[in-house]
Amino acid sequence: MSDSLTKARTPLACSVRDCGLPLERRDRAFVCPAGHSFDIARSGYINLLQPQDRRSTHAGDSRAAVEARVALEQADIGRAVIDGVIEKIVALDLPADAVVVDLGSGSGEMLASLSNRRALCGIGIDLSAAAIEFAARRFPALTWVVANADRRLPLQDESVDVVLSIHGRRNPAEAARVLKAAGAVFVVLPAPDDLIELRTLVQGQGVERDRVEAVIDEHQPFFNVVERGTVRDMRELEHDALLNLLQSTYRGARLASAARISALERTPVTFSSHIVVFRRR
Repeated sequence: MSDSLTKARTPLACSVRDCGLPLERRDRAFVCPAGHSFDIARSGYINLLQPQDRRSTHAGDSRAAVEARVALEQADIGRAVIDGVIEKIVALDLPADAVVVDLGSGSGEMLASLSNRRALCGIGIDLSAAAIEFAARRFPALTWVVANADRRLPLQDESVDVVLSIHGRRNPAEAARVLKAAGAVFVVLPAPDDLIELRTLVQGQGVERDRVEAVIDEHQPFFNVVERGTVRDMRELEHDALLNLLQSTYRGARLASAARISALERTPVTFSSHIVVFRRR
């Protein structure tokens, strides 16, 4: 699918406060009927982040974290979760031009892999400009947006077929607003034993917490659970992969704990995620 065709029908909405009008692509910008205009970056993404939506001048994942995550993806580490979600989405009875939105899309691997399986209008939203720029350069046929998914999603009402949250942001009220009546929300969150070995190395103990019921409760006002399951995989990781996993998962001061694994040549790591599928009430 061509870049121009995909973005021409993308149901983006203006992110200016109290606007929310549909955005239309015109050459190298998206413009709403009220005249608000957003330039398309040279790498192909659009920045809809408003000043009040910024947490800091360097919000979201750093470039180093993004590059570490990409290195893991290229080594197919953690791939089981992506494949598990894709199989479930492909099995849905979606229209040929389905709109799929990934909240916290990171480097874009999830949407890109899904678009390789079926035609769709894919929109990746992330707070990290570094992640979105990386995704836009790698996968130019899809739409990549810098925005804060915790706030109002820059999407038109009832315009989306599938909302994804893969170990990322969740916004049930906004997901309900933008989702079509027959649409679905896929929430993927770490299972209690996810990365248990790495967490034990970094923190000295591997505390296991099950977050599924809390996630179901926060979606309950808007959605019913229609399916739930677990994807689990174990990989033997070498030294470099362990450091990439640490970089992509733990930020800031925790990186100092990398010394704890500096002597390890190989260790097994569990990748385990719960998948919960919701439909609108």
